[in-house]
Amino acid sequence: MAIGWKLHGDGKTPPPGEVVRPDERLSWPRTAGIGAQHVVAMFGATFVFPIVMGLDPNLAIMMSGVATILFLLIVGGRVPSYLGTSASFVGAVAAIRAAGGSSAEVTGAILVAGLVLAAVGLLIHFLGPAVIHAVFPPVVTGAVVMLIGFNLAPVVADVYWPQDQWVALLTLTFAVLCAVLLRGFWARIAILLALVFGFALSWILDKTAGQITSAMPGQNLRDAAGNTCPQETAYCVATSFPHDRVNFDGVRAADWFGFPDLHGPDFKTSAILLALPAVIALIAENTGHVKAVAAMTGDDLDPVLGRAIAADGVGTALATAVGGSPTTTYAENIGVMAATRIYSTAAYYLAAVVAILFGLCPKFGALVAETPGGVLGGITVVLYGMIGLLGAKIWIENRVDFGDPVNLVPVAAGIILAIGNVTLTITDDFPLQGIALGTIAVLVGYHALNAVAGARRGPDTGAGVIAPEEKEIGGPVRRPTTE
Repeated sequence: MAIGWKLHGDGKTPPPGEVVRPDERLSWPRTAGIGAQHVVAMFGATFVFPIVMGLDPNLAIMMSGVATILFLLIVGGRVPSYLGTSASFVGAVAAIRAAGGSSAEVTGAILVAGLVLAAVGLLIHFLGPAVIHAVFPPVVTGAVVMLIGFNLAPVVADVYWPQDQWVALLTLTFAVLCAVLLRGFWARIAILLALVFGFALSWILDKTAGQITSAMPGQNLRDAAGNTCPQETAYCVATSFPHDRVNFDGVRAADWFGFPDLHGPDFKTSAILLALPAVIALIAENTGHVKAVAAMTGDDLDPVLGRAIAADGVGTALATAVGGSPTTTYAENIGVMAATRIYSTAAYYLAAVVAILFGLCPKFGALVAETPGGVLGGITVVLYGMIGLLGAKIWIENRVDFGDPVNLVPVAAGIILAIGNVTLTITDDFPLQGIALGTIAVLVGYHALNAVAGARRGPDTGAGVIAPEEKEIGGPVRRPTTE
């Protein structure tokens, strides 16, 4: 597609009932203002999630801009979207880190998942979107999204919250109040507002109450005998010591302009297996995004659904190839479009350019990297819980019937396996754990039980016939028999 947009009307705010379509724009100053709103909307989560995953937030911001431009080009400008940092990999990354995995192994695992997502997008493009519902019905996608979120609960309880429990509690309270009491755009950036609040609170406490004594993961590691350890394990943990909640030494030392630190990926089979289940969540996220944009614009976007999914996969692979974070289409930016009725991709191009410029400011990245652990403790309680409950949202919207054991049993088993971080050791070098094991239990269990239940019904009895209007709803919903 040639990059060019028609001017909508006189270039001013569209009248009531009118929308600015993806191939249109307002005047450039107004378009720049909308682009700035998109930057603010994606900003909080896009740099919070890299911090949580132990990746460079500066690089994540910059590559999100690059991935967004690539996405818009691949979909031919038909699907307005911003590609921010994906939360779907956070659980897998936590598991990889817990096993001693490096940042290179983390990005290598996500890169492979991105390539798989791109391949799935190509299949959908050529075979049609119905293939998604056949392989990944809502009961399965909802379960995978839920177990990805709830598997992260120990990260909050064991890593962030203990660093500063009172700052964590106050930050959590502030985030909840913002989300409930504020309206419109401000409610959508409640997490960003809470992060700023927690950061300021931590700085004030440093100046008034002095240092805090707590453990910081990755620092002051000691075993039971007091010996220094190279990395954190079950027998070698971070010990408590006095420290400032906020330390600006790294910010002062950072340059104003420069490239983020790049690094190549490293590929490890066990890490890749942990990252692959997130592909299912990303398929659901991207499908939901395209459907939402189609509903708002009135366009039939099914023909570009496969391209949109593939574009996200390519964006994720490109970002992680240089050490960045995974990407996904952002619901936060759908909110901006819904509020403004402006779907112009010109605004997204401008937002992407602004993000790239932010990424070229190391001082900004250093400031983000100093986010106190207690602040992250409060924010991640909300973020991880919201990820999990998005799975329930998928079930509700698709009217999944949990009175049917084919839906209930594999989902129940998979979620417990994931939340409990259960490990199935295939070989010494090939364990299945947590999210990976839970996803396999849900996916294989659902399709196997569905096949068995279908065989037991038999072709001649008429028992358990699937109503035509129920075929797309969370897996088969069986009618009661009269036998």
